[in-house]
Amino acid sequence: MGFICLIIFWLGWHIGIYSMLKKAGVENTKAMIPIYNTWEVVRLCTIPKIWFWIQFIPILGQFVSLWISIIFVMHFKKVNLVHHALTVFVPFIYLPYLGFSAKEKWYGTEALVHYHKPASREWIDAAVFAVVAATLIRTFIFEAYVIPTESMEKTLLVNDFLFVDKITYGARVPQTPISFPFVHNTMPGAPTTPSYVKWVQLDYSRLLKIRDINRNDVVVFNVPVGDTIINDPEYGSKNPYYDVLRSPEFNGDREKLKEQFPILVHPIDKTDNYIKRCVGVPGDLLQVKESQLWINGQPAFVAANAQTEYIVVTNGNPLPEDFIEETLGISTTEATNDFRVIDSKANSYLINMTAGAAASLKKMPQVLSVTNYVENTVGYTFPNDVAHFPFSVDNFGPIRIPKKEDIIPLNDSTIELYRRLITNYERNTLENMNGQYLLNGKPATTYTVKQNYYWMMGDNRHRSQDSRYWGYVPETHIVGRAALIWFSYNKSIRWNRLFNPIK
Repeated sequence: MGFICLIIFWLGWHIGIYSMLKKAGVENTKAMIPIYNTWEVVRLCTIPKIWFWIQFIPILGQFVSLWISIIFVMHFKKVNLVHHALTVFVPFIYLPYLGFSAKEKWYGTEALVHYHKPASREWIDAAVFAVVAATLIRTFIFEAYVIPTESMEKTLLVNDFLFVDKITYGARVPQTPISFPFVHNTMPGAPTTPSYVKWVQLDYSRLLKIRDINRNDVVVFNVPVGDTIINDPEYGSKNPYYDVLRSPEFNGDREKLKEQFPILVHPIDKTDNYIKRCVGVPGDLLQVKESQLWINGQPAFVAANAQTEYIVVTNGNPLPEDFIEETLGISTTEATNDFRVIDSKANSYLINMTAGAAASLKKMPQVLSVTNYVENTVGYTFPNDVAHFPFSVDNFGPIRIPKKEDIIPLNDSTIELYRRLITNYERNTLENMNGQYLLNGKPATTYTVKQNYYWMMGDNRHRSQDSRYWGYVPETHIVGRAALIWFSYNKSIRWNRLFNPIK
């Protein structure tokens, strides 16, 4: 549908430019050549020639072409806002009308001799320019992002404001180009109302990238399980549709779930944004053993401020409040889940802290032991197939991160690892008929992966909804690289975090 709309837009625009140039006296051959015909428009309207060449810059060039079209229309004495809005939004109708209608006339430069732009129009033009410029910057260069949860603490804190660099990995062309400016997927003040329209959607593409994602980059991406959500503020991505669907109440019954809740399917670029550390790149072998991450058989990088939970046993004497506040970074005056009593009689606690804080804690005279807490509950993690993959968040894998051109087997023992990859991310049909897998209606025992995938995990290991719960992140879902903290506050400005690069 989106491709058809683009063809109609492009073809109608060129027919209109051709017919208008003919009316202006340009030779037939010059008027009908796409792209070159705008050279003739630039010449006739005495626009500086540099603007013709700027049209070749991806994305920006399309806006310049529309601006050149508006200048051309003005030379037909169409100078008010309505005419220019028609030129921008329905050029495939309005431009052919100007070219072929006997009522409309080419005036040339004489059309603007007595034209003076009113003050109101100056303000409108300035506002439109500002919106277009800011949208282009936000879409293709960098975007501001605020940390909403504690999944990356203490590397990133709640209410850290970031700049997300979109150039390094290649800026992604929007899949849904028609949307309300400066918001993501919902309208301001209306958390269940989409901010975009689906009837124009583009295929996935990126501008030129500087480099691939490196292992341990901090990355912003569209969360894969956000493609389908329960459209209610209490659900969305924080209580994913697929988790509710698998719950005992619904047991995979989509129709029953649809009857009870409003369901919304987001395009890729409009699913919620998450920020995590990319701990696994395509082709990596990943495993979590006793809460420790291993990549390709080696202990993985651990960020200096990464947190996990430890079991701490004391001799009964309390820890000093200033030590808890300053060294552990845990408030003693506010309710927190980072410091909990496990067994008051045994003087044991569950504390969420960095490795550095744990090392300092071990030196305290009242501390008898500090050991990693390991969560071994199965049934809640990817790929949700306990029979073949009895994984927990702290004992997970090993699994291989899919890489483009990988040939993966299709059988009962592996299918849940790849089902969403094949069907949701790479848009194939997959059925099991009498023990035989049918791929796009044809029997298949293997599948060739079409794109690269990544594994994302939060630095705050026991406070993070990440790939351990929903699996691989496709390259189509990558938004950009978290680059810089430009502002931060918690009751007051955290001055020591301003303009810190993200590592």
